[in-house]
Amino acid sequence: MTHPTRSSTLRVPQPGRTKGYLMGLSAQGLRPARLSAEEIAAYHRDGQVTPHWRLSGSRLAELRDALDRLLHARPDVRPDFIALPHVPWKIPESIQLAREFFEFVTDPELLDVVEQLIGPDIVLWASAMFCKPATTGLEVPWHQDGQYWPIRPRATVTVWIALDEVTVENGCMRVIPGSHRAGDFAHEVSDRDDLVLSNVLNDPRLNLNAVRNIELDAGQCSLHDVNIVHGSQPNRSGKRRAGYAVRYMPASAHFDRTIKIEGVSSLAPIEFAERPIWLLRGVDACGKNDFSVGHTVW
Repeated sequence: MTHPTRSSTLRVPQPGRTKGYLMGLSAQGLRPARLSAEEIAAYHRDGQVTPHWRLSGSRLAELRDALDRLLHARPDVRPDFIALPHVPWKIPESIQLAREFFEFVTDPELLDVVEQLIGPDIVLWASAMFCKPATTGLEVPWHQDGQYWPIRPRATVTVWIALDEVTVENGCMRVIPGSHRAGDFAHEVSDRDDLVLSNVLNDPRLNLNAVRNIELDAGQCSLHDVNIVHGSQPNRSGKRRAGYAVRYMPASAHFDRTIKIEGVSSLAPIEFAERPIWLLRGVDACGKNDFSVGHTVW
């Protein structure tokens, strides 16, 4: 499979192919690079980097407005974790909101950043809003993402975009630099109801002396690797902490819908087998990804 396949019901907006291909040639010098050579090296060395690149003020304002409407439309779930806002759900107003989030996660400028880290064949497979309310925001325990994602080989860059000022006090993300190169850390399933994720790292190799706090201004982003150990403290401050995490994988990897993964989060069910994914640039290099499953009429 070298191009996305479509079922007869697929009406999900797709990024413009011509524009995408013309914008996807940064390695050949046809447009300014979004990341410096030093930032790319830091990402591969540490598993995380906070680049100079950031959202424009107008784009940040649009996303914050979309977040406010998303929170109003989803009173059924805790705001700490709202999965797949770029995909419509079961209420009419979700269609326009999903379109807006989809437009953002397929923005060529954002894909230019991603391409510098994972190459020209880019698959969008997830996004999630992590919005910790003031005083009651939940903890995200230490974990490695790749252990509960059905992607083989494991490969994803997460673009974590701050929509509020993010500080230690309101529960910023924390990472262990270099841990993405240390192999699998042991995890266990927790039954605590004050955690965003149920899979909790429980490994004596965890070195809390190496913690890096990822404090961000609104509009800044953090890029992190699929295997880095990370988490965040609860928000006990008087300020909300909202971040939008968008996940892209190289199309050399396989989003394997036959892999059964359960117990990811107690806040909301997470289903992978029927999830829609999109080939945004390039070709399906592994030849196994199915881009027809899960799409609905918009």
